[in-house]
Amino acid sequence: MNVEQSNNPLHGVTLETVVVKLVEHYGWNELANKISINCFKNDPSVKSSLKFLRKTPWAREQVEHLYLSTLALPSDRKNA
Repeated sequence: MNVEQSNNPLHGVTLETVVVKLVEHYGWNELANKISINCFKNDPSVKSSLKFLRKTPWAREQVEHLYLSTLALPSDRKNA
């Protein structure tokens, strides 16, 4: 196994899963407040968000960071 991937907390997690989990956790309105991008504000959908995020690296990084900081904490940080 590639060491770089084994240390990547998003390894094996699809972008669609990230978006769906964030929407379930925050809802579209709160998600748009946290990350101000139009695909979360105007007629949001998972499909349109994925299309935009796949073409826009800076926005994808923000979404992935929010996911990691709120929903994908390592088990040792959850118990701290």
